[in-house]
Amino acid sequence: MNNLFSRWREGLSRTSKAAFGQIASMLGTSELKSETWENLEALLLQADLGLETATSVLDSLKAAAHAEGFTRANELYAALRRELRSRLLNPPEVSFTAKPTVILVVGVNGSGKTTTIAKLAARFHSEGKKVLLGAADTFRAAAVDQLQVWGSRLGVEVVAGAFESDPGAVAFNSVQAGIARGADIVMIDTAGRLQTRFNLMEELKKVNRVAGKALPGAPHEAWLVLDATIGQNALRQARSFKEAVNVTGVILSKLDSSARGGMAFAIQRELGLPILFAGLGEKPEDLQPFNPDAFVNGILSNQE
Repeated sequence: MNNLFSRWREGLSRTSKAAFGQIASMLGTSELKSETWENLEALLLQADLGLETATSVLDSLKAAAHAEGFTRANELYAALRRELRSRLLNPPEVSFTAKPTVILVVGVNGSGKTTTIAKLAARFHSEGKKVLLGAADTFRAAAVDQLQVWGSRLGVEVVAGAFESDPGAVAFNSVQAGIARGADIVMIDTAGRLQTRFNLMEELKKVNRVAGKALPGAPHEAWLVLDATIGQNALRQARSFKEAVNVTGVILSKLDSSARGGMAFAIQRELGLPILFAGLGEKPEDLQPFNPDAFVNGILSNQE
């Protein structure tokens, strides 16, 4: 367990130092006054919680201070920890009840989607699951090549189509191949698309529908990969993808490279989507199941 928390603390060091690190010095032994609340609000916004979430956290802390009779600023620290933790959902256990379980993986260009799929494949493969990958990002030849290299390295089959071929056909063939091969999991990589491009989002809806034609009930999951380094912009992306497909969970990539980890709280508050995994480094094992306790300890570790 100590190794787990150390991994999270290390992975979240940028968020801890840049965003939350100033809170410790601000919450010193001074008297609790209006200026304290103003400074705390500014730091929560700097931590990229977003205006609505920061305001809500602040209101809850004020209520706690009143109820518990706080008079010193440092008495807010434990209350802040409790408040932040209460705002993170315990992610559901990732289970594969259907055979195969079809997972559609979506996200914008540059989010780290294809690499994340490879890391997930490595994790599930090491757990004894038979994994098949569908390279439905037919608009970027490098994405297909990248997935095939990973598949060869992991011993995982990759179903691919020709460059600029119909991604819906690749998705259909991937699901059918998964059924024929007795796969436990079929993960379909989709073209990274900007949420503002209507035609590309419509195409994503088509891929989603086609998977269901190949196997009724598919896709069973739709996971959205969000780049943690872009902060609140990720929230706008998440809303668009949630409208296009039935997103069931979020994966935060590049969390170790970000000083904007506070956006996780905004995702939970405004979208109600569980965070399933988080990228804490470059290695496959650095993609970790999301741990709310480790996350809060990690972002506040610079204060201890």
